[in-house]
Amino acid sequence: MGGGGGENEISVRLTRAASRKRAATCTASTQPPPANKKRVVLGELTNIVVSTRSDFGGTQKKPKNRLKRKEPEKKVEEEEERSDGGKSSDPQMCAPYASDIYNYLHSMEIESKRRPMPDYIEKVQRDITATMRGVLVDWLVEVAEEYKLVPDTLYMTVSYIDRYLSSNALNRQKLQLLGVSCMLIASKYEEISPPHVEDFCFITDNTYNKEEVVKMETDILKVLDFEIGCPTTKSFLRRFTRSTQENCKSPNLQMEFLGYYLAELSLLDYSCVQFLPSMIAASVIFLTRFTIQPKLHPWNLILQQCSGYKPSDIKDCVLIIHEIQSCKKLGSLVAVRDKYKHHKFKCVATLASPSEIPTAYFEDVEV
Repeated sequence: MGGGGGENEISVRLTRAASRKRAATCTASTQPPPANKKRVVLGELTNIVVSTRSDFGGTQKKPKNRLKRKEPEKKVEEEEERSDGGKSSDPQMCAPYASDIYNYLHSMEIESKRRPMPDYIEKVQRDITATMRGVLVDWLVEVAEEYKLVPDTLYMTVSYIDRYLSSNALNRQKLQLLGVSCMLIASKYEEISPPHVEDFCFITDNTYNKEEVVKMETDILKVLDFEIGCPTTKSFLRRFTRSTQENCKSPNLQMEFLGYYLAELSLLDYSCVQFLPSMIAASVIFLTRFTIQPKLHPWNLILQQCSGYKPSDIKDCVLIIHEIQSCKKLGSLVAVRDKYKHHKFKCVATLASPSEIPTAYFEDVEV
């Protein structure tokens, strides 16, 4: 990821998916073509002018550490089992063990070895800004779409990036290398047929060679101490989405896709690093319900008991994601928005929520 410029601005070199033809080829094989076969590049390299670190250091508030989470009450477990176990025939939901599984995931997400620093750009990085991180993640969304990777791969990739940058100062020219190397690791962990190293070199227009990618992959694994399994927002979003639709005869695809859309938007914003994945998932469900039915209270007792969060607990996170959804933040990053404008995702990116969320919606739900 190359760049150069004066003291007050830099130029970031990234590939950009310019082709609109992917929608017409969505039925193509999910296997990536061989490395020696000519493929369609995401697009020509573009120069994106972003602000320097000084533009953020003086104005950003110090992020709060959001590691505390209230555990669900024991009396809720029976309700959760009824909603997941009695009505679900999907063996992948592991209904009889759902409560135990998600309690385990909650315990994992607060482990310090699996968490990035909430303020690593201010404390660790000297040459990388929050804007650069956003541009990188936006581009990785396009790479994931190009190679038809599962959503979990994208979430794991961003988690690895944040964890690596929390302890290693990196030069801006190596940021794109870090991104593709993290996606390579996540692909090996999540995908049945992950792209090859050569594919990730090719997608950067061969800015980096195979040896550089493999070397960075090794460095990342050492920094992560090979702890590459961790719960993500998507892990909890599946559970919470199911709980909010427990009385529906058939899944509400619009609600599901809108939740996925908002969750991927949260990946773009550095300020969301401070929140636990489960809190982001709960906030996404809150905002999804508010967007679809703004006149109804978006939270209820079932969601509160299932997630372990009250509306007041997730207020800050909800407001941040709402700003991104409304294009008040990161409006220039369009990969996620373009992705969810497609009909296969019910065009949920075109849905708009009211500009203000009533304060009353953040009051605690009565038991």
